[in-house]
Amino acid sequence: MAELLRLAGDDEADDGFASSVLSGLAATPKRLEAKYFYDAAGSALFERICELEEYYVTRAELAILRQAAPEIADLIGPDAVVFEPGSGAGVKCRLLLDALTRPAAFLPSDISSAHLAAATEALAADYPEVAVQALALDFTREFSLPLARRGDGAGVVFFPGSTVGNFEPEAARAFLDRLGRATGAGWLLIGVDLEKDERILLPAYDDAAGVTAAFNLNLLTRINRDLGGNFDLAAFAHKVRYDRGCHRIEMHLESRQAQIVRVLDRRFGFAAGESIHTENSYKYTVERFARLAASAGWRATRVWTGEAGLFSLHLMRRAR
Repeated sequence: MAELLRLAGDDEADDGFASSVLSGLAATPKRLEAKYFYDAAGSALFERICELEEYYVTRAELAILRQAAPEIADLIGPDAVVFEPGSGAGVKCRLLLDALTRPAAFLPSDISSAHLAAATEALAADYPEVAVQALALDFTREFSLPLARRGDGAGVVFFPGSTVGNFEPEAARAFLDRLGRATGAGWLLIGVDLEKDERILLPAYDDAAGVTAAFNLNLLTRINRDLGGNFDLAAFAHKVRYDRGCHRIEMHLESRQAQIVRVLDRRFGFAAGESIHTENSYKYTVERFARLAASAGWRATRVWTGEAGLFSLHLMRRAR
């Protein structure tokens, strides 16, 4: 059985949700933090998104991992200790653990402890020779997790998907620097989505089945449930935009009408067409991301982009 360790910022101890929502709805323009998408329902919806035909990210990265895993394992060496922030369902980590030589420990983390516990139990059962410890953790906050204390092999941060794109570029730089300092890891294996034609990008965030719309709107359901809100979900529409100048996809919840919404003891007015900005997803070139990571102390060792060039996987070493 896997051990579950709660660190600062897990969803069941987090009192920052209310203050974040209240300040975000009072801001101009209105905004909500994307990390709060991932309650149990939101995490399950995101797993469905990863299976959609339009959402190329997961398929492209899995194909790259399958191809590159043996070389990654050779470079990292035996007895590695692997930390995965935001591990979700724990699918991609299996490809890495299968390739590594005698991995000593695997430390998956997620902001949704209920979702994390279910995924980690299966991992612990399937990898009995690996010390699996789940961490209920908000990795966007300060934390300390020295990987060197958990084994003699290399410390590895495994950060697949395109989550780094949810950060503003300067915040991404600070986050990557903090990952290095908090873990002492010598290696970073990170997935980065690449710039591409809007005809591919936009459907990935606005699928025909409406799963991404449900994922976005679930944030309002969470506010209603946890903060006594009275959002009418039918009065908001899921909207996706691509800002080419900023190199980012934006997700919004747009008010269909003029309305007043109550959250806790506060009232917030919406004009018809006014939106809540819920997520950014920045897209990079390989060179632009390498420069950003270098400014945070990570030196590129290898990069794989797959046959279609839709996505990139970067293996980096800590330079300082």
